Amino acid sequence: MTSQTTAQEPILKLRGVSKQFGAVSALSDIELDIHAGEVVALVGDNGAGKSTLVKVLAGVHQPTAGSIEFMGKPVTLDSPGTALEMGIATVFQDLALCENLDVVANLFLGHEIGPWALDEVQMEVRAWTLLQELAARIPSVREPIASLSGGQRQTVAIARSLLLDPKIIMLDEPTAALGVAQTAEVLNLIERVRDRGHGVVLISHNMEDVRAVADRIVVLRLGRNNGVFTQETTHEELVAAITGASENSVSRRRARKLEEVKQ
Repeated sequence: MTSQTTAQEPILKLRGVSKQFGAVSALSDIELDIHAGEVVALVGDNGAGKSTLVKVLAGVHQPTAGSIEFMGKPVTLDSPGTALEMGIATVFQDLALCENLDVVANLFLGHEIGPWALDEVQMEVRAWTLLQELAARIPSVREPIASLSGGQRQTVAIARSLLLDPKIIMLDEPTAALGVAQTAEVLNLIERVRDRGHGVVLISHNMEDVRAVADRIVVLRLGRNNGVFTQETTHEELVAAITGASENSVSRRRARKLEEVKQ
C-alpha cells in the first residue's frame, strides 16, 4: 500500500469538535486531519462516537463546540447539501440504492443530465467511463441493481459519490456482510479512489480490512480521540486502544511506581 499524503495542509481539519445531545456528551474535543490521496480509518467500539462524527462531517448534526476548516478556510456544515456542495460525500451503510432501477439511473439519481429530457446516451457513456476508470466489475450499466452482488452494489454507491468529484468520501462499513471475494473487490476500489487523489474516511469494525488499506487509523473511545496508528500497528495494539486496555495498563504501571516510591 502506498500513500500520496504529503506535508501539505489537510483538506479537512477538525479542532476541539464536541457534540452534546442535552446532558449527553457524544463527542469531546475531537481533532482530525484528512489529506488528499490518503485513507483514514475511523475505528472504535459501539458508542465511541464514530456515527456522530460522520454525521457532523456530513452536515446532519452541527457541532456544539470546536472548529472545522475545509481547504484552509473555516466552514459551517449546516446541512447535507452544504457538505456535498463543498466536496464531502458520504456513502452510508444502507447505500440508498433503488433496486428497481438500473446502474445508470442509480448513478445519476437526482443529478440527471438534460434540461428538458434525459440524455440517456451521455449518462450511459459517463457511467461506463467512470466504472472503467475504477476497474469496476459491473457486467452492464443497464443491469438492474436487484441483480447485482453486495460488492457490486457498494461499487455503484461509491461511483455515484464520485460523480460530483468530491474532495473527501466517507464510507460507512463498506464491507459489512460481504464475502471474502466481494470484500477484496471493495478494498481494491477504495485504493483506486485514494489513488485518484480523493481523501477517504473509512469507518469499519473489521481490523483486517482497516490495516489492509488505511494510511492512518484514528481510534475513538467514549467520544474522544484515543490514538492515531499506522498499518504497522498490530491487531492487539488496536484492540487495546479501542477497548481501553492500554489505558488500564498505563494505570497499573503508574500504580506500581507509586507503590515503589512509597516503599
